[in-house]
This record gives sequence, C-alpha cells and structure tokens, in this order.
Amino acid sequence: MNFKLDQNSPVPLHAQIEVYLRELIKREDYIKGDKLLPKEVALSKKLGVSRNTIRQAINKLVHEGLIERKKGIGTKVIAKKISTRLDNWISFTKEMRNQGIEVVNYLVNIALVQAEKEVYEALGVPETKKVWKLEKIRGSKEAKYLYSVSYFHPRIGITGDENFMIPLYELLEREHDIIVSTSKEKLKAVSADAKIAEMLDVKKEMAILKRERLVLDVGDRPVEYNTVYYHTDYFTYDIDIKREL
Repeated sequence: MNFKLDQNSPVPLHAQIEVYLRELIKREDYIKGDKLLPKEVALSKKLGVSRNTIRQAINKLVHEGLIERKKGIGTKVIAKKISTRLDNWISFTKEMRNQGIEVVNYLVNIALVQAEKEVYEALGVPETKKVWKLEKIRGSKEAKYLYSVSYFHPRIGITGDENFMIPLYELLEREHDIIVSTSKEKLKAVSADAKIAEMLDVKKEMAILKRERLVLDVGDRPVEYNTVYYHTDYFTYDIDIKREL
C-alpha cells in the first residue's frame, strides 16, 4: 500500500498517518490477526517523521479499540466485536444487520419438551405440562456468536410449524398476535461446560457471557424464558447509566 505524506496539506501529519493506518487495518491479513502492524521505528523511517508523530496516530486507534499493543509482541488489529445495548431492545438479526453483518443460523431446532424447574417457575406454568423449546446457534460466516435457548408459555399457541428463521418477536406478533413489551434480564460471566463449548466451538472452561431474559407481553404476562450464551471474543454488552440529579 503506497502512501506519501503531503507536507503542504493543512491536515496535520499525525491525522494523515491516522487515515493511512485506518485503511491499512482493513486488509484481510491484518483483520485476521495474521500480520502485525509495522513498528513505530519502521513507520517513522518510511514516512520521514518523528516517532512521536507516529505514536500520536497509533494512540488514536488504540483508544478507539481498533488495535492493541502487546509488549514484546507488537501492534495488531483487535477482532471486531458485536456490541448490543440493554437500552435498545431489538432482535439479534436486525441488530446485526444494522451493523452491516450478515447473520448465519448454524442451528435452529424446535421441540416440545419437559423443561427444568426454573423454566416453569419463570413462566408460571405447572411442571406437568410440556413446553416448546427453541434452540438457535447464530453468528456470522466467520464464527458462532451465541447459543440461545427459549421456552414459550403454552398460552401463545406455538405449534412447531412456524418459520423460526425470521426474527422471533416479529413471528410472534405476525402469527400469534403476541406483542412483547418488557424484558427482565440478568447478566453474568460463566465457564463453558462441555455442551456450551461444543455449541460455540470454544474450549471447555472458557469464560463466556450468560444472559437470562424473561419476556413479558403488554399485559405483563410471561411469554418467553430465554437463556443466551455469548462468545465473548465476538460479543459485548454496552450499558449507559445516567446519574439522577
């Protein structure tokens, strides 16, 4: 990638270098982490500027979480993570599309099952009843991002013949007149057991993010009890907290 600084430009040199680096890290070999970024000394000599100027440009990208420095190793591109917000509750598919990512369904399975006690307690359903269980593994072409397990209240009328490839809450509204309005969530870090490790293609005992969600309709009645396990190499949660004055 040929690049030459414009010494006569009103744009500061460090800003020009920043633009250059942003284009550089889009290359496939850098994105995959197979290649380290050029060292500060090498860039300084190549571009004819001081190391401080190079460092100023690099620091901007480090601050934005695009690259990382590792002592004794070098500087490399950070694998892009999917960021979802607790205050912006939309379907996973729509959220990924908003970020320009094509969703891949690695697994979609629906079955009528006898569930665990916690499921019946959350949904307020007698343990004598079977409930519909929906399992999904979703991600991109590059990797699996999450393993999701949902259980539905019998009141909804799930038959098992629905098209669960489309966004879930869109399906519930379209086919069962269910409008969800509230999500009560719990987040915690857990270690992947053998099943989760297999589902997400990770090592057993790897730290992953677990989210439990109870979804209610407009009448505050339970609709879905959902547990999702996120591959933390690819997924983060963003939370904004405002102080009351």
